[in-house]
Parts: sequence; structure tokens; C-alpha cells
Amino acid sequence: MEVKATAKGLRGSAQKFRRVVNTVRDKKVAEALVILRFLPTPAARQVAKVVKSAAANAENNFQMSPVDLKISKIYASGGRTQRRFRPRSRGRVSPILKRSTHVTVIVEEV
Repeated sequence: MEVKATAKGLRGSAQKFRRVVNTVRDKKVAEALVILRFLPTPAARQVAKVVKSAAANAENNFQMSPVDLKISKIYASGGRTQRRFRPRSRGRVSPILKRSTHVTVIVEEV
């Protein structure tokens, strides 16, 4: 049985989150949390929260053992982009794009 957890609107681009997500795909939950703990990127902390949430959903809602859980699917997709503008010389503007990301984790029992 698959159990899902999603975090929406995380600050940061999906490209940066995908680097982190690809390192923990198809790993056991405990092993993935150890890997995420020592990654130097700020996105790793947010991905770790989603992985913990998926494990907690499986344990509390479906009585699955947290030791036997494996990340079967994990992906990061682009969310909303806030558009701002920075004034430049000679009356021009430059865009500022504040990107967000949706991260989805699906775990299953091995």
C-alpha cells in the first residue's frame, strides 16, 4: 500500500529541489533521513520534513512499521512564481522571479 505526503509552496526553485530529491529516491526512510541530514543545501531540510510526514502518515493512519518503509516515488514540481520588478537605469525594469516548489513523497512497505 502506498502512503503519500505533499508539501506545497516551498521557497526555492524546482531545479534545486530535484537535485536533493534524486539522491534519496528508492532508499529506505531511515537511510534517506540520514543522507538528507548531511546534505549542505537548505532544500534538504524541507525535503526531510516531507519524508518524515509521509512516514508518520503510514505509521499512524495505516499501522505500517516505520522500519520497513521505503521511498517508492518522490518528485519535485514547479509551483507558483511571484513576479516582481527591480527598477534600472534609464527608466527600465528587470524582472525578479521568486519561485516555489511542490514536493510529493510516496512511501510503501517493503
